[in-house]
Amino acid sequence: MVWKFSMHLVSLIFLVIGSLLCLSMSLVSLQNLTSYVIEWELYSLNSSSIVVTLVFDWLSFMFLSFILFISSMVMFYSGEYMSGDKHYNRFMYLVIAFVISMNALIVSPNLISILLGWDGLGLISYVLVIYYQNEKSANAGMLTVLSNRVGDVAILLSIALFFSMGGWNFMVWSLYTNEDMILMKVLIVVAAMTKSAQIPFSAWLPAAMAAPTPVSALVHSSTLVTAGVYLLIRFSPIFEGSLVQSFLLIISCMTMFMAGLGANFEYDLKKIIALSTLSQLGVMLSVLSLGFPDLAFFHLLTHALFKALLFLCAGVVIHSLGDYQDIRMMGGLIVSMPLTGVCMNLSNLSLCGMPFMAGFYSKDLILEVAFMSNINFISFIMYVLATGLTVSYTFRLIFYSLTSVSHINNMSGISDNDFVMTNPMMMLSLSSVLSGASLSWMMFPECYMICLSSFMKGLVLMLLLIGSFIGYILNVMSLNETLNSLSLYFFSSFSGSMWFMPFLSSVKLNYYILSLSKSYDKVGDKGWSEYFGGQGGFSAIMKGSYYLEVTQSSMIKIYMKSFFLWVSIVIIMLVLI
Repeated sequence: MVWKFSMHLVSLIFLVIGSLLCLSMSLVSLQNLTSYVIEWELYSLNSSSIVVTLVFDWLSFMFLSFILFISSMVMFYSGEYMSGDKHYNRFMYLVIAFVISMNALIVSPNLISILLGWDGLGLISYVLVIYYQNEKSANAGMLTVLSNRVGDVAILLSIALFFSMGGWNFMVWSLYTNEDMILMKVLIVVAAMTKSAQIPFSAWLPAAMAAPTPVSALVHSSTLVTAGVYLLIRFSPIFEGSLVQSFLLIISCMTMFMAGLGANFEYDLKKIIALSTLSQLGVMLSVLSLGFPDLAFFHLLTHALFKALLFLCAGVVIHSLGDYQDIRMMGGLIVSMPLTGVCMNLSNLSLCGMPFMAGFYSKDLILEVAFMSNINFISFIMYVLATGLTVSYTFRLIFYSLTSVSHINNMSGISDNDFVMTNPMMMLSLSSVLSGASLSWMMFPECYMICLSSFMKGLVLMLLLIGSFIGYILNVMSLNETLNSLSLYFFSSFSGSMWFMPFLSSVKLNYYILSLSKSYDKVGDKGWSEYFGGQGGFSAIMKGSYYLEVTQSSMIKIYMKSFFLWVSIVIIMLVLI
């Protein structure tokens, strides 16, 4: 027990110190507008130098500080959450390896060294998703790793295309872009779409909820899913004025609308939060495709804090309820778990974009910039609907879990007085309130010029009010009135199952391919190729050797027959001559 306690405590101390150092270096770099590049050449190949490059600018320092801070909170929290697990040390080492992989990705401006962190994230995320060794975890892990392999292949193909440019440092080559690089741009966008779970690769993100809750807090807030967004932020100069931007805008708008709609029909607590992450990733990528990478990075940082807090609160609730995740089995938790309820409400309101919370400063600015940009009507409608749906499913979650009538057994002792789990929540709550204003002052010393009509300016607040009303009141009605849900069965099943995407990306995608491969295996490998190949050749050789063995066996009958045969042949030949 001493080792378990010391492990999460030591992790907390070292990671917090590292976070403070990175934050101070980021502020110095931001103030002086300086960057540090460390380069180590391994060898040169056809005038292309293969080098390990590390870049330390305000962007990488800031992201590193946030990741180290969230990791320290999650690892300290895991000290209690995973205390009963017999493989506790293995879990902590895997989380540390995950953080190291993400850090390697952040400080690499070189595609080859980025692949090291990129593949490390994919591999360790698979190991963590299958941590609870059962069939559901195995299926979720396989879906996760195979979806991410598509992005890995895209990165490998990008490395091959970069070879013709004489180097793999994309921060240099992004200054010399042209329309001939369209294939490379598409590959980079596909890689980011798989890692950030955009349509049609969205199915793995809710499936990855099979991992322990501390892993979800780390993976789905600040590490794995944000790797794709961070890659596109680094590549953003290449996409200026490209057709790829329009493609990314449509995909990201569809993703945030689909995720917002699906979360309103979901009853699994962790999957609701995962779908909200998917929706916010769509917001980041959509504003990135409009040409505002700084706003995408701003929202990435604020979202990382309040989403990690929301996952930790969900973990406390699930832990206290004996591993129940169905929100219909909850209710009245604000009475028995007041501290968790307060922290959960803070993160939920920040997610909605409630004024003066962390999410408000980034999300409100993103929506106003998007409304001011030259976007089409469909994208505008999807922005509006996705924002309203976000508020709706958030208040639905608040109603079911915190304020409705309690559905918990009267004998269950639920409380949140475990300081190892509540202290990280309180720290993240503080940062969820203060980080928005602090980051906006640091990152945007000169304000954005927003020119909107009064209606458009007030539209965001109107959406917030309408969404909260619909999300709360409709669920109160659904508990008191009988719903004619069968008449809306297709709509609810279509929306609630992420537009059938998990089904399409697993069963439907694999069924025909596996059927075809079964036929090839039956007719080819185990059929004609065996007849003319391995087994057929083997049987022919065995038959030949059998006849040879028979002829060479010492039987008087065979000797006499062969003697008379040869004598007959000799006599016939003599007669003919």
